[in-house]
Formats: sequence, structure tokens, C-alpha cells
Amino acid sequence: MTDLIFTRRTLIVGAGAMAAIGMTAGFAGLFTPARAQGLAPTPTMRGGANNYRPGAPIVERIGGGGFWMTGTVRRAGDGAPLAGRRIQIWAHTTEGNERDERSHGATLTDANGEFRLEMPQIVPTFGQPHGHLAYDAAHDAPHADGGFETVFLRPVMPSAGDTRLHADFVLQPV
Repeated sequence: MTDLIFTRRTLIVGAGAMAAIGMTAGFAGLFTPARAQGLAPTPTMRGGANNYRPGAPIVERIGGGGFWMTGTVRRAGDGAPLAGRRIQIWAHTTEGNERDERSHGATLTDANGEFRLEMPQIVPTFGQPHGHLAYDAAHDAPHADGGFETVFLRPVMPSAGDTRLHADFVLQPV
């Protein structure tokens, strides 16, 4: 019977042999650093564009407030935050429905790609409390990066009693 003696030299030689075997056997991924996957773009959601109003004004808040719509806007691939992007928000609220002009407003993202807009409490319509958000390239101010594809979102709230809704955009460059 052979006794195994582990010394520093046998460990180094053994690790080198394992690496060589792993490389030839196709296990290179086990011995190389992981690479970050690109951030995939957000797809447009069905029903997201319902009652959209092109060019809705940028506002400090919609109606009397009490409910917060928040989120982030990032670039697909590297996930870099996108500042100064125009996000339109609208919903069926305690003060009006999705078709009312007074239920629509837009805001701009800050330096971190974050946005927030206060609005009246969202209430269920068609059985679900939900909001609408849009990044519309045609109605965003021109930017040096060449622009991004339009995305419409329609996130559903877990509960009609929630007082905030968060939605993130990952935009695909055009």
C-alpha cells in the first residue's frame, strides 16, 4: 500500500496536472474567471401602450399625490445608468382614469438613472391595480449616445393597498 505524503511541492504539481487535464478535457471554465453576462433589454409589455399620450408634459407630480412610482433606466449590455431620460407615467387612480389627461405626466431620470414621480393612489381597473410607464424615443430629448428603442411597461401591483410601484427599464441602443 502506498502512503500519500502532501508537501507543498506535491500540491503545486498536482494542481498543475489537474489544470492541464481540465483544459484538455474542456473544463476551461472551471479555471478561468467568470465574465459578467450582458444585461438584456426590457421587452415591451402587452397592454403597456394603452392610453399613451405622446408628449405628455414633464410634471413635479400628478394630481394630489400619495402614491410613488419609482424605477431605474439603464443601458442594455453594460448596465450603465442613463441620465436625463424622459419616462411617462399614467394610471387609473382615485382622481381619474387612464384616458384622462390629468392622469398623465412625465419625469426625467437623475444622474444615477433613477426616477420617481408622486401621483394619486392607483386603483384596480379590469380587476388589477396597475400602472403604465413608457420610454418613448420619439419624445425624448436628443442625446449624444444615439438613442434607444421605445419600451412600454404595464406592471401589476401585488395589492391595491400598495402605495408605491417600482419598474426598471433596460434600454436597447438603436
